[in-house]
Amino acid sequence: MLGPFRNIFRLIRIAYTLARHDALFMLDMLGYGRWPQRLGRFFLPGPRLAMRGLRRGQRLVAALEALGPAFIKFGQTLSTRADLVGDEFAADLASLRDRLAPFPGEAAIEVIEAAFDGSLETVFASFDEIPVAAASIAQVHYAVTTDGHEVAVKVLRPGVERAFGRDIELFRWLARIVEATQPGMRRLKPVEVVDKFAESSYREMDLSLEAAAASEIGQNFDGDSTYVVPAVDWTRTSPRVLTLARVDGIGLGNRDALVDAGIDLDTVVTNLLEAFLHQVFRDGFFHGDMHPGNLFADTEGNILAVDFGIMGRLELKDRRYLADLMLAFLTRDYWRVAEVHFEAGYVPANQSLDAFAQACRAIGEPILGKPAHEISIARLLAQLLRVTEQFQMETQTQLLLLQKTMVVAEGVARSLDPEIVFWEKAQPVIQEWMEGHMGPAARVRDNLNSTLRVLRRLPGVLESAQTLVSQIADEGLRLHPDTVREIARDQTRQRRLTNRLLIALGAVILVVLLLT
Repeated sequence: MLGPFRNIFRLIRIAYTLARHDALFMLDMLGYGRWPQRLGRFFLPGPRLAMRGLRRGQRLVAALEALGPAFIKFGQTLSTRADLVGDEFAADLASLRDRLAPFPGEAAIEVIEAAFDGSLETVFASFDEIPVAAASIAQVHYAVTTDGHEVAVKVLRPGVERAFGRDIELFRWLARIVEATQPGMRRLKPVEVVDKFAESSYREMDLSLEAAAASEIGQNFDGDSTYVVPAVDWTRTSPRVLTLARVDGIGLGNRDALVDAGIDLDTVVTNLLEAFLHQVFRDGFFHGDMHPGNLFADTEGNILAVDFGIMGRLELKDRRYLADLMLAFLTRDYWRVAEVHFEAGYVPANQSLDAFAQACRAIGEPILGKPAHEISIARLLAQLLRVTEQFQMETQTQLLLLQKTMVVAEGVARSLDPEIVFWEKAQPVIQEWMEGHMGPAARVRDNLNSTLRVLRRLPGVLESAQTLVSQIADEGLRLHPDTVREIARDQTRQRRLTNRLLIALGAVILVVLLLT
């Protein structure tokens, strides 16, 4: 009952913050026109002087930081939708990385002691109260365990669950209003997008789930030294505290340091892109937050990854769609690009295949016509989303995280090697996967597996059918009285219809006889 009033008061505070940061243009982006902006500027205070001269995206970034963790996460999500906000705007929003001020080390110690029901000294021999990284949900401290291992300890921000819950409730309420009042936005599934955002955020706030994700992706790369995941210290891990082995490497965001250390950048880029592609296509389970702060390299150019709070999963059909799409685009087979979308059901069958293929050509040619090292797969996918409205293509929420991750991974690779030819790195991995999962042998295997699944269910189906037949034979077929009445009504309607048809047919025959 109080929910709407609470959301309205929260909206007033948000409007005040947006006005102070000269970011009321968000109302126009949501499709409500300029009148709400003008009313807001009339009733709300003017923007701060510090906002003058900043781009719209920069002003919005400052506003989201002021509004707190959930809005920072939402801004990060919006940064993946260049099709909605434009490339420059998305780039500004992408700067929302690890931007929150840290919380006191004493508070982190309280969280740890509560999680393990004991004093800090029983868990760690030493603990650095100054965090090495602080993000919207948690922060990281270095420590040494009581058995002498150097570790990184991730501690959940106090009160973050309650803050997120309040703001996600508001996001969902606003999304329902947008869907109800803006028909053009429904294909973007705002409520479903918020639900996915909430699901991802709540998973990220359970650090034991992050530990499980780190363990799983580490197992996927077991024996592969080119991509290393730090080991989980399960005895010092809980839903609010995560302890991992400390990694020793140079951050991929520090190109100069990598060069000074004599690390081969081509090896780093190759290992990074191949690991990402293996995660997407081979495993269907990928690191969804591959920004430079979460990626390091050792002296051999191997990738050391951290922060597994945001992970993505792709079903086999989505992986097949992506592989087919990328191959078709990069061979400029636009008819096949269009077919892939129709086969996947992403574009409604009532749309024109020829028209969609033409639109895909208009997207691909300007990008694919550039020198090979300038071709951006991430930009290609972003441009593809921009034509979806005219073809009634709904948002594929399961692919949103992948789109964001691909943009970030490609950006990291190009920051290390501007001459990188992404497709040359990707092609062998994708083609090898396609041969194993989309070739004739794979189709035979899939058909065989489908047949075996049916056969496994067949005994149960036959047993149920036999039971039903026995009951009918022993007791007769018993129907609910409402069902019996409805059957009687149908029979009456059918008799009346039959009589009318017979009368009509008789009349036609009589007319024919009279005319002859």
